[in-house]
Amino acid sequence: MDMLPTIRAEIIECISLRQALLADQMLLEQVAGLAKQCILSLRAGGKIIFAGNGGSFADAQHLSAEFVSRFRFDRAPLASIALGTNNSAISAIGNDYGFTHVFSRELEAVAKASDIFIGISTSGNSPNVLTAVQKANSLGLGIACLTGRSGGTLATLCNCLKMPSDDTARIQECHITIGHILCGLVEKRIFEE
Repeated sequence: MDMLPTIRAEIIECISLRQALLADQMLLEQVAGLAKQCILSLRAGGKIIFAGNGGSFADAQHLSAEFVSRFRFDRAPLASIALGTNNSAISAIGNDYGFTHVFSRELEAVAKASDIFIGISTSGNSPNVLTAVQKANSLGLGIACLTGRSGGTLATLCNCLKMPSDDTARIQECHITIGHILCGLVEKRIFEE
């Protein structure tokens, strides 16, 4: 079985999607706007708070780590956390209040008004991310979500950066691309200017 045609087709699809990202002027402006919000938050003593499920949970941890550790160069840490990393809290909240509240309960405990909440959901319909966005709204946080093409229910609740795809794997690849761009913009502006 020759796998090379499939491999080439997958790579071509990735390239086409990156070209679609590049051509989406509104999305590019949203990324710039979110970077500015994050810079203002961090300069005001706030933090960047991420949340997502499954692969998006891994992306939330990954992007938070880029802020806290380093991205392109050595520098002081930038305040960021990924919700859901405390297994005891997640199991307690899930048991006592239901899985829908695992992020919102933790968000309520750690957030302050100068923080930015970034939810990640390929469908835009993850119940616990939706509940976290509602909690972030009630707490007066800056909010943005990374989603797929439709934005799902999240698009009715907050500013969504919608990736031009309906394929979960491709959406997640775009989320990391956008997340890395965001980290780079914030890091450069805060430490090089």
